[in-house]
Amino acid sequence: MLPACSKNMSDLVIVESPAKAKTIQKYLGPGYEVIASMGHVRDLPKSKLGVDVEHGFAPHYLDMKGKEDVIRELKKRAKKSDTVYLATDPDREGEAISWHLAQMLHLDMNANNRVAFNEITKSGVQAGMANPHRIDLDLVNAQQARRILDRLVGYKLSPFLWKKVKRGLSAGRVQSVAVRLIVDREEEIRAFVPKEYWSIDAVLCSPHSSKQFAAKLAAVDGEKIEIGDEIQAQGLLDRLEKAKFTVTAIKKRVTKKQPAPPFITSTLQQEASKRLGFQSKRTMKAAQELYEGVDIEGMGAVGLITYMRTDSLRISADAQQAAADYIRQTWGDSYLPDKPRVFKSKKNAQDAHEAIRPSMPDLTPQQVKKDLTDDQFKLYKLIWERFIASQMANALLDTISVDIDAEGCLFKASGYSVKFDGFTVLYEEKNEDAEEDQKMLPPLILNDVLKVISLDGNQHFTQPPPRYSEATLIKALEENGIGRPSTYAPTITTILARMYVEREGKQLRPTALGEVTTQVMKEHFANIVDADFTAKMETELDNVEQGTTDWVNMLETFYKDFASTLTTAEEAMDGKHVKIPDEETDIVCEECGRKMVIKIGRYGKFLACPGFPECRNTKQIVQETGGTCPRCGKKVIQKKSKRGRTFYGCSGYPDCTFMTWNVPMEEKCPQCGSSLFQKGGRSGVLVCEKEGCGYQRSLK
Repeated sequence: MLPACSKNMSDLVIVESPAKAKTIQKYLGPGYEVIASMGHVRDLPKSKLGVDVEHGFAPHYLDMKGKEDVIRELKKRAKKSDTVYLATDPDREGEAISWHLAQMLHLDMNANNRVAFNEITKSGVQAGMANPHRIDLDLVNAQQARRILDRLVGYKLSPFLWKKVKRGLSAGRVQSVAVRLIVDREEEIRAFVPKEYWSIDAVLCSPHSSKQFAAKLAAVDGEKIEIGDEIQAQGLLDRLEKAKFTVTAIKKRVTKKQPAPPFITSTLQQEASKRLGFQSKRTMKAAQELYEGVDIEGMGAVGLITYMRTDSLRISADAQQAAADYIRQTWGDSYLPDKPRVFKSKKNAQDAHEAIRPSMPDLTPQQVKKDLTDDQFKLYKLIWERFIASQMANALLDTISVDIDAEGCLFKASGYSVKFDGFTVLYEEKNEDAEEDQKMLPPLILNDVLKVISLDGNQHFTQPPPRYSEATLIKALEENGIGRPSTYAPTITTILARMYVEREGKQLRPTALGEVTTQVMKEHFANIVDADFTAKMETELDNVEQGTTDWVNMLETFYKDFASTLTTAEEAMDGKHVKIPDEETDIVCEECGRKMVIKIGRYGKFLACPGFPECRNTKQIVQETGGTCPRCGKKVIQKKSKRGRTFYGCSGYPDCTFMTWNVPMEEKCPQCGSSLFQKGGRSGVLVCEKEGCGYQRSLK
């Protein structure tokens, strides 16, 4: 709901969300009225293409259905206002929303009525209002070009896929490439042939200490060694059986470890996935809330972070100074670098906004914890710690590497200890691929003869590349120049919702539908699923934003080739239909005895008899949990709502209607013996849902 209109209001400020409106209203005071457009107010029609490809790709925009009351109220308020300021988000999408609002409200397109806030704080809002400017038509045209490109691909290519693969499919520029990356990785995994190799590992002991340490064979007779099989490994072990292990070189040095830069959109999503287990959509929802404003006791509505869609590592001088002051007061001058750090953004970065940082660096996570939701607190803590650490001094490590000779066989050992913790006192970037931390070696002296505790040959096999997780997929999209900060989360959400990809734990795995669709796209629309081509289109859109490329000419060049490719594909596949292979199960159809197969329907996977249409038997795929129903004692199974959200219900439905959003556990309630359910994630509570029991226990 929009706030009631004030008779004394003279200036109107339009933002996108009510939360943002509330925060900004606090800073602007009674001279302004701040209301929300609730996002976009106009868009291309859903029922048809809405783009005139014969006349300059002119888009046909319509007022969005469901926004009638909002639009009516916006027009009413605008008429009563002396000045209307457009304060939508500071990016392409926000600029386009402001442009649509200006057209809908008949505002002067040359007026300085566009304001932008990089942070929703008093100083950020005042700075934005003090520097109004015209709507940036280059930004608007870049958004229009992206929207029309996606509409052309979606509305022209999707019907082709309906006819040739499966009804209801959709195609998209970025989503199709993302699915291809996942499919190509799956093909790599299937084609991978493990290669055997061996290592020779020694556990040694110094004559000056009882502490044991590990060393690995690195070279034999001056040549690097690769041990391919057990026979070769055993030969080396035989050679080393009576060898004397002597320290021949000791290298000590102090190494510097630099902090990671503050977050940009992609790195925030990656680190939130690795550290917090957040999916990208969940990360961006919490980040949006932190940016728009949260009610903090004693402060009112406050925007806690800067704008969260950015690819720039730039930091304002004021923010750097505030961070330095906090570091000095908390840890002392020794934890500050010699000069403020400057991080260099990537070549293709748009650099429209600062990096993601706390808007008030001296406002610690603990100070605001009680006013934040669990997700908001975890994400704010992550952003705050990463930013403060990025402004701190290097960590210093005392490192040591040792060469050990054993009858011409060179073993190496290394370790380190922390000389000065620096930024690591607060934060270290999480690296899932990092090996276990090395330990400091015991005291060693040149020419020491070491005692051999054990000497073993260990068999290993090379491993296939891992499947993508959300974090690694976002990293791959960014590295390949595919998409932009605002598109990563929606892209992943889309390919999961369209069932081209499914989750398997944290990994993303292509479905049979995703593989078949990608194969058709690779054969007939190679450019659409080509990473380099898609990256080139992103660069073209950036050039439109910078005013160096005409957006209509860009669309004409793309569409000419695309339309020709579509015609060729339709001719090549005339009369053909690609079958999606069924996944056979061990579940027997009780009506005809055939083994049932997994099919994908509107609401997800289900079991169906392959004898259709003679046998029309279908059933839900039952995913059992470790829990039992607190009402009737039957098994609790995992289910999906129509919107794809996971919930849990009694397997005895409809006779028993028990359901819960909490995760069933195998652990039983110590009071009544019923199953416990986990509420609120890993740091939440275990609760008993049996009526009248009331038992619960914190997981912290």
